[in-house]
Formats: sequence, structure tokens, C-alpha cells
Amino acid sequence: MNTFIKITTSFLLVFSLNATAQVKQQNISRVDQMPNLPQPLKIIDYKKLALDFDKTVYDFNAKGKYWPMVWMDESQKNFPQKVVGLYTAVADVRQGPDHNNGMFHEALATMGATLGATLVGIDKNQPNLNYVGMLKNYFNKETNWNIMMNNTCPEVALLGGGYGRDWWYDVYPNLLFFAVYDKYPNEPGFTEIARTIADKFYEADVILNGNYDYSYFDYNKMTSMTNHICTQPDAAAGHAWVLYMAYKKFGDAKYLKGAKSALAALESQSKNPTYEVLMPFGAYLAARINAEENTKYKTDKMLDWTFDGTPICREGWGALVGNWNGFDISGTFGSTVDHGGYGFLMNTYDAAWPLVPLVRYDQSYATAIGKWMLNAANASRLFYPQYMPKEHQTIPELAEITKGVIGYEGIIKQSSYKEYENIKGPVAQGDGPLWVLGENPKESQFSVYGSGHVGIFGGIIRATNVTGILQLDLLATDFFSDKAYPSYLYYNPYTTNKTITIKTEKGKKVDLYNTVSGSFVARNVTSSAKINIGALNSAVIVCVPAGGKITHEGEKMLIDSVVVDYKSQEKK
Repeated sequence: MNTFIKITTSFLLVFSLNATAQVKQQNISRVDQMPNLPQPLKIIDYKKLALDFDKTVYDFNAKGKYWPMVWMDESQKNFPQKVVGLYTAVADVRQGPDHNNGMFHEALATMGATLGATLVGIDKNQPNLNYVGMLKNYFNKETNWNIMMNNTCPEVALLGGGYGRDWWYDVYPNLLFFAVYDKYPNEPGFTEIARTIADKFYEADVILNGNYDYSYFDYNKMTSMTNHICTQPDAAAGHAWVLYMAYKKFGDAKYLKGAKSALAALESQSKNPTYEVLMPFGAYLAARINAEENTKYKTDKMLDWTFDGTPICREGWGALVGNWNGFDISGTFGSTVDHGGYGFLMNTYDAAWPLVPLVRYDQSYATAIGKWMLNAANASRLFYPQYMPKEHQTIPELAEITKGVIGYEGIIKQSSYKEYENIKGPVAQGDGPLWVLGENPKESQFSVYGSGHVGIFGGIIRATNVTGILQLDLLATDFFSDKAYPSYLYYNPYTTNKTITIKTEKGKKVDLYNTVSGSFVARNVTSSAKINIGALNSAVIVCVPAGGKITHEGEKMLIDSVVVDYKSQEKK
């Protein structure tokens, strides 16, 4: 890779470096099928969208049909406190203060919205409304499951969702909780809850003994269960991620042992075990444990499983690829086969959480992940009625109800509703009316729960001075990480070299180190630097203290005792 640098400090310095890429880039076959530069190209401001979502949706005094979208549940399940309820979909008849005693609300919505807001800088622990502390009510101690679950109690859980019978629904709220816990480590009660969850997951892993081939696990009876729902061996990825986060937080060696055991159980599968959202966490954890603990888990295998759409029981689940009537929809996650392909908003947002920070620990996937994120960021605007042409929506005439912050649940190649099947794909729609047939209105196609996760993209993605080259923050969702310097991924989707401007923190003098090339590309930067990225190439830039002391530990390169490069070729 040829690198040209112009550094702006207190004076202007121009020089060039020629460096051969240190780390060979690895392909993800499904990403190879995506366009380098998706069309039509438009990257919306996801941070602003996340800020607007929080301000709009958490307004208890919001006016308009079906508004407000929040209410207070006073049932005090599990903990003696009120908890905020957030609609899963607009106008869902099961929800709100006047239905089911106000108890039906989902952790996927409230935890996701709390995490998303936090990732764009909002403190959700407010003096009069501590939305963070309210999440404790999803910790099901009254049922003796003693983990976070998608609902606060079984009385309403069976109305919808997968409470106590669909494994990913029981595991994923615990990942969401640990992510929130990382951001609010001093929230009263969170440490005790985190310990209890980790102990439960560790004990479950011991009982499962390498076999996760079940529909769910009963964390009260501590026994594995099979029912009419697909077996979900990828629950092992969720167990492993939670246990490793607990290990990083508490230092208890048994959690590391459990994380490795669960990850080994996942890796041992002979067929793609992907079910819903957990597989990317397995890929991320494989890369991270390999880097931090010198293990040899097969990151490539788990990345292929994440993307390629080859699971059998959950047929076709993975990343979508295609251009539908002039719209590139590649990069969205969901079913690759349902009505020609059906991508979902929440699944797409949430995939970025583990996949982007993976590149910190294994920069050989920088180009592949950068390319996927560009496609996903471009296509995800199409879930929102203000960005999808009206002729590609099922209910554009009702879009005003979203107030510009709520998107459709999904985009599909051919609508699954007979009344809309003549609309040309991509078709923005949602499944809400199917959840309560004849009762949920058309407006329930607008997804509050999925839209609440927008802060994941909002916390990660920033524009650069070159349209189509994104700055992806590798630390934003790298929870319970060791000390690290600001780290960013840039992917150049063009067939020519491009020069981007990297802005650095004012008041600090830094050097810029590129882990892809294994070289410093700028020195003594005080405000910004211009770097050249080769055609269809990537850079992972770490902003390190200028003139810091370099040391090596095996493959790791450290500066002032902080790991900068986990795959440095120089060993000392």
C-alpha cells in the first residue's frame, strides 16, 4: 500500500511513506458478493437520528394518534419500583398502560433503546427517571430463573415474544444488560445481578457439557429443553460473550473457562447453527480471545456462518445480497429466502455491535468488515419512510405517525401481504399486524423496538471528508475492553486512491499508527492529518501518544504499555 501523508500541526509537513501491507486481508465470501460502492449512495446521520429518537419517543407528553410511545408500569415485578414500558410496534394492542395491566413490554425494546441512547452520549440515569435502574425489573428473580429476560413476568410473556421457550430471547437480554452495565458500572444492584447471571450461565455450560443443541434452557430447573422451536446451538455464542465480559470485569477464572467451553461448543458444530442475532458475537469473541488469550478459535468459520445464509433449521438466516430494482440492499441481516429476502432493522443494527470491534483484534478483516458496514449503513436508511420512495412502502400515507424517528420493521423483496404483493421491491413493511390478527392496525408495521437500536450505528459511524468513506469507531461497542487508544476503521470503496482527513483530539500530540500496514503514517499530529488509502483497501488508525515507548509481547505491539497492534509481525 502506498501511503501519502500531509500533517497539519503548528506547521505544515509533507512526506510520503511506502509500506507493504503487514496483515493480509481475509475475505468473507458473502461480503465479496456485495458492491464495493452501493447505489444509490446515501449515508444518513445515524447519531442525529438516535438523538431524535430518544427525545421524541421518551416524551410522556407526546401528542398525536397512538402517542406517547412510553408509559409507566407500576406492577413492580421482581423489584419494588416502577419501570418504563416502550411499545414494540406502533399501536400494538397488547401494550400500553390500558392493556394487560401495563405489564407487556420487552427488554429488546427498552434495553436496546437505553443502550442506543447511551452510545450517542445521552445519560439515561436521570434524576427523576432512572431508565438504567428500571432495567433491573427484567431480572426474573420471582420465577427463580435469575437472569435477564425479555419480559418482567410470565403472566404477559406468552402473549408474544419468546420468553422461556425460545433460547435467543432468553439469552440476548443478558448481552444487552452487560453492555449497559459497562456504561453504568456504579448503578446500584447491577454488580450483584451481573455476577448472578454469569454464575447461571457458567453452571448451564457445565450442565450442557458441549451440547447446545436445544430449543432453550430452563434456568430455574437448570435443564435443557426441546420443543417445536428450532434448536439453537448458537446460544453458545451468547453464553460465551457474557462469560468473557464477566471475566474481564471480575477476573474470576471460572468465567474464562466457561467462555472457552461455550465457544468450543459453538465451533464444534458441523453445520451452520445460526438462529437470530448471536452468531456475530461468537465471531467477535473468537477474534478477541485469540488476541488476548493466545487461543486458536476459528474466527473465519464463525464469520462465514454469520453472513452466508446457510443455516438449515432457521433457513437462509444471514446477510442479504442484491440489487432490487435499482436499490442495493446488501448488508442488511435477516432471511435470505423469505419472499426473495427479508432484512430486519434490529438485526442489521445489532450485527455492527460485535462485528466492528472485531477488527481491533484481527485487522485481517478490516476491508471485509468495512465494506459490509458501508453497505449496511447505506441500505438501512431504506427502513425509514422519509428515505424510502413512497412507491416502495406498504403504508406511506401513514408515515407521519413515525415523527421521522421510527422505521418499518423490515424491507422485503416481495411483500408477504397479499394486498401489497404488487409493490415492486424493495418493499418497506413490518410484521406487527400478523402478531394479533384482526386487531393490530396497519401502523404496527412501524417498529419501535428495532428503531430504538439506532444508537449502535449512531455511536459507531461518522462521515469523513470523502463521501462513501466512513469512520468507524472500533471502541464504541468493544465492551469491558482493556485500556485502548482511539481506534478507527476506514474502507475505501473506490477503484482509485483517496485522501481523507483524520481529525484528532485537540490539545494532544499524537502519532497515527495503521495496524493494517503495521506502520506509522503520521507523527506529531495536533489537530488533523491527511492520509491516502489505496483503492478498495482499508486502514485501521490508532491515535497513540506521540513518541511513546514501543514494546512487544509476542505478536502484540504496545505503546506506553497499552496494546496498539495485536498482530504485529515484529516479535521481541
